[in-house]
Amino acid sequence: MPFAAAKNPDHEEIKKEKTMALSGIEIYKLLPQTNCGDCGVPTCLAFAMKLAAGQTELAKCPHVSEESKQKLDSASAPPILPVTIGKFKTGGETVLFRHEKTFVNPTGIAVLVTDKMADGDVDKLLTKFKELSFERVGLTLRADLIAVKSESGDAGAFEKLVGKAKAAAGNGGLILMGDSAEVLGAGLKAAADQKPLLYAATKNNADAVAALAKEHKCPVAVKGENIDEVIELTQKLTGMGLKEIVIDTGSRKLRNVYEDQVILRRAAIKKGFRPLGFPTITFPCEMTEDFMEETLIASVFIAKYGGIVVLSDLEGHSLFPLLVQRMNIFTDPQRPMATEQGIYPINNPDDNSPVLVTTNFSLTYFIVSGEIEGSRIPVWLMVMDTEGLSVLTAWAAGKFAADAIGLFVKKSDITGKIKHRSLVIPGYAASISGELEEELPDWKITIGPREAAHIPAFLKQFKAS
Repeated sequence: MPFAAAKNPDHEEIKKEKTMALSGIEIYKLLPQTNCGDCGVPTCLAFAMKLAAGQTELAKCPHVSEESKQKLDSASAPPILPVTIGKFKTGGETVLFRHEKTFVNPTGIAVLVTDKMADGDVDKLLTKFKELSFERVGLTLRADLIAVKSESGDAGAFEKLVGKAKAAAGNGGLILMGDSAEVLGAGLKAAADQKPLLYAATKNNADAVAALAKEHKCPVAVKGENIDEVIELTQKLTGMGLKEIVIDTGSRKLRNVYEDQVILRRAAIKKGFRPLGFPTITFPCEMTEDFMEETLIASVFIAKYGGIVVLSDLEGHSLFPLLVQRMNIFTDPQRPMATEQGIYPINNPDDNSPVLVTTNFSLTYFIVSGEIEGSRIPVWLMVMDTEGLSVLTAWAAGKFAADAIGLFVKKSDITGKIKHRSLVIPGYAASISGELEEELPDWKITIGPREAAHIPAFLKQFKAS
């Protein structure tokens, strides 16, 4: 298929590929038709429709026959096939835009080390990979993979470097990068049990690298000079029985790589074109020598379809924004991020420390707890389950009402932690203070500030009683 035709969703080859997908009714005919509900869907027909739309997995049906499974596997797989690298997962996507449903597996962030780097430089990068992590809204954010590249062609040196990277990776994944199957094989001696991504199968070495990936049951990346060559390579590898494939279209200019990401995603999702239905790997580290520009380029591919982005370095001031951007994009837009309900001790509170109550919207918790920590005043923060809604929204929806807060306080064990009976509510919920006093007649209800930024000043003046 010509490269230009890849941009055209109506190209005959893409049309032909799409006709291979089964309709919901055709899938239904291959299901057990017991309507048992074990898949989480009430009927087999409804399950078949979800399979046809790429909204569920065939594995959720425990009763499908092996014969039917073989026929349905490819038809029911998501448009972008999932790939597992160690414990890291990429791919599995079913939509072009997150508001249509949700994105599934967050873009992997990798750091590159090579066998031509000085040992000290390698050690610094591996230490950054191990130590750079951030807490936000109850989640730990960090980089995911280490890309180990053979630049010298020395198999022994590569094997040694892979062993060092494996020791530093912990739960992170590994990407082994080399031009030959011999070098990649040497790396596998040190890390085959980690199921690393082998990068890359090209038109010159596809047979040997694919055989290596098949032998060790590892995922493999293909690298083409353009999308046409990528299609040839993925078809060749899938013909050899390989399913876990990652794509590098070979472009190293921002505009070209961006266009490639969009073309691949649209062809796979809109037209069901299987030869391009794989996650991608991008290399901002090879697209500029300016690290801040590299960070900006990485942010583009986190937003637009990059399965993995490989960076030349990890710095807190650049990594943190990328991690937060990724978290925001790969959060299900139909489900608010929520913190677990409970009592959170901040700054080592004692039985005289004030008690504040708020909702379990993660951003609310993160901001409020951050301001309390910054004040250095010991506080008991009670986080109430409001189905992930913010204070004002939860109050308006009746989920942060006086009766609900009163019941939450009574059922909690806060009274066993404090001597006083004083509760501070958010300023935006001031209207419920009277009702809350009726629900908690033994408690003194105090209205706190509306804005979290005013909490430190409020706490310095407030005394629980």
